[in-house]
Amino acid sequence: MEQVNAGTTEAIEIARKGFAFVLASRMRGWLEISAPGLDWDAFAASWNDLPWDEYLARHGRYRRRRHAVFYAARGGTVKPAPRHEPHYQSRAYNPLQGGVERWFEPIAAQIVSGSAMQFVLRFCCGLFDALAPAVARWRIEAHQFRIEARADLPGQPTPEGMHRDGVDYVLVLLIARHNIASGTTVIHAPDRRELGSFTLIEPLDAALVDDARVFHGVTPVAAVDPAQPAHRDVLVVTFKRTD
Repeated sequence: MEQVNAGTTEAIEIARKGFAFVLASRMRGWLEISAPGLDWDAFAASWNDLPWDEYLARHGRYRRRRHAVFYAARGGTVKPAPRHEPHYQSRAYNPLQGGVERWFEPIAAQIVSGSAMQFVLRFCCGLFDALAPAVARWRIEAHQFRIEARADLPGQPTPEGMHRDGVDYVLVLLIARHNIASGTTVIHAPDRRELGSFTLIEPLDAALVDDARVFHGVTPVAAVDPAQPAHRDVLVVTFKRTD
């Protein structure tokens, strides 16, 4: 799987500020060059088949998710983990849900191997390899998230608040927004100064974060029409150096 040679401007911006916002038009341009004929509709439709995040149930049923783990040597092929692995964060990074292995239903095999997911992984490998030339091998996690909003319960994309994930780099890619308001990404310095904010509006809008340097969070989402279904779908991909 060849890397996507894109994101030079974004790499410079991340190196300078610790984060970058990528417009959907730029992502779409890279996609059309490196993955023509990609079936985005089938990829996006897979978010309709996400089970509830049972670890969050006691705080309210508003988050659905699936999860997959990959490994990649520098400049090499991204390979799925040989067996399904848990998601783990220490309580230092996630005081709300950290300290335990969280096992989520796996991302469907056809989505993992499909052209859309492969494009995203290639893009991330090219960008993050360039930002971290000393890293020989990555552990990669992909999370499909759907945050739902109801009249009686706004959706919380980041219920843990402003946070770091305990990884090296993070991509948040918007898949869809339906009948929701807000959901603004906010970036803070370690001293809690706000460094920037932006809202992922259009499918393929993306946020890129150097997790060691900045904190990030997303404001709650509310239904525009409380009588209708409302949700925010994103793909989150994290890269962490590993031996």
